[in-house]
Amino acid sequence: MPVNNRQSASADAQTPRRLDAVVVGAGFSGLYMLHRLRELGLSARVFEAGDGVGGTWYWNRYPGARCDSESYYYSYSFSDELQQEWRWSERYPGQPEIMNYLNHVADKFDLRPDIQLSTRIARAVFDATSDEWSVDTDGGERFSARFLITAVGCLSSANIPQIDGLDDFAGDWHHTGQWPHEGVDFRGKRVGVIGTGSTGIQAIPVIAEQAAHLTVFQRTANYSVPARNAPLDPAEENAYKADYAAIRRKQRESANCHPFDVSDTPALAVSDDERQTRYEASWERGSLRFRTVFKDLLTDEAANATASEFIRDKIRATVDDPQTAETLTPYDHPFATKRPPIDTHYFETYNRDNVSLVDVRRTPIEAMNAGGLRTSEAHYPLDALVFATGFDAMTGALLNIDIEGRDGQKLADKWAAGPRTYLGLQMAGFPNLFTITGPGSPSVLTNMPTSIEQHVDWISDCIDHMRNQGLTRIEASAQSEDRWVAHVNDAAEQTLLPKANSSWYLGANVPGKPRIFMPYAGGAAHYRQICEAVAANGYDGFVFKARPQARAAG
Repeated sequence: MPVNNRQSASADAQTPRRLDAVVVGAGFSGLYMLHRLRELGLSARVFEAGDGVGGTWYWNRYPGARCDSESYYYSYSFSDELQQEWRWSERYPGQPEIMNYLNHVADKFDLRPDIQLSTRIARAVFDATSDEWSVDTDGGERFSARFLITAVGCLSSANIPQIDGLDDFAGDWHHTGQWPHEGVDFRGKRVGVIGTGSTGIQAIPVIAEQAAHLTVFQRTANYSVPARNAPLDPAEENAYKADYAAIRRKQRESANCHPFDVSDTPALAVSDDERQTRYEASWERGSLRFRTVFKDLLTDEAANATASEFIRDKIRATVDDPQTAETLTPYDHPFATKRPPIDTHYFETYNRDNVSLVDVRRTPIEAMNAGGLRTSEAHYPLDALVFATGFDAMTGALLNIDIEGRDGQKLADKWAAGPRTYLGLQMAGFPNLFTITGPGSPSVLTNMPTSIEQHVDWISDCIDHMRNQGLTRIEASAQSEDRWVAHVNDAAEQTLLPKANSSWYLGANVPGKPRIFMPYAGGAAHYRQICEAVAANGYDGFVFKARPQARAAG
């Protein structure tokens, strides 16, 4: 049952309710963080803006919403009982199934009593005297806590373009990340979709099946590999369950937290025929494994060009109209330097009679009016519009909270030129504030539940260490933050990832946002080793403050 959030907390905003920890967000991160804090015997409360748990999967209910990691490993590993009892129905779990899973977790571990729904954290201020955070909700409640832990997700702040005349549009418009829970009926309607990233690539084929006509407005052509989704065979599922210990170990030891091997062969070390054969076999299998066919696809431009051209040829062979195929063919970035989507009949959708494509890089969107959308070349009548324009990724959800650290420093000011963190876990000037999968961590370059568990476990162990040592404050030093930011930049430059100039990894999808590569590209396994070494060396790079000792009588 949903928590009655307004009555379960202190009604007097002037008398803060005291907690050990405040957690912001009730998705994969927040649920597991609450579970670990409880294991430590600490008082904690999770605040969630939605009226249910689920995080990004609570909000992203658009047609076709589905995970691009396979179900058997897009899940928690901390409980073997949970792993064995839960049954996935498909190779790639859809949004409703992931929501069912997370609700099951909330119930199984009795997490709901400490989750406050329909509540946003409006402001958080650090008190250097008490070494605690004062946290205000949008409902006027106030809490104080030693630790503030953000579990807000990397892709949870919707990016809605500012288009002149949008308010004048007589039809309905929706962002995929804020989808109505009752759904949207597109039958008989002229629908426009703006955006062809991973979300648009999932939604467009499903919307096309409903709409009278669908017009896709594309800024950047994208690579995509078939998902080959199918019901999960019970025998295959049982084999996964029997092998979970090895699967989870491989996830933790891999660069992207996926339980499959990357080839040790360079793309140009084999003949053209063998390379083509390997690509074809991977294409037929589908999934994100296509990136692993050769070891150097993300580090060598010539190697990447072979994969890029293979996919371009597939697009040309799939799309009947040569002009449409050419518009859909990406040339401005190497394969997988933007988030690499997988799809179900995405390119085939453009062969439908009721689907048309508009290149808004060639003919930019100028304005909306009551009847539709106008580009520099034409007016398109619409009854409904869908923004598949992604998110203010990595930083947007954090900056939506008014966070004030030590000496009155605002997080928004600190990050004005781009995010700065140490390990993606903390920021200098913001003591006792932990960020789960924050900027500067592998996060979105990995399978998220695995990275989340690593972060939550590290934070939990750190808090336990502080409690055992009588420490009241932990803060990243400015020097360690500087070194880490430099290392994050260097790691990105060792790859082809920064070559995608329009990528949200760089914040390029949000007008005015600083262009800086935000996730850590050095690999999740290497990152895990760094974090473990930092902890083993007495939390090197962090500064602690001890609890004052009481004076002896005399």
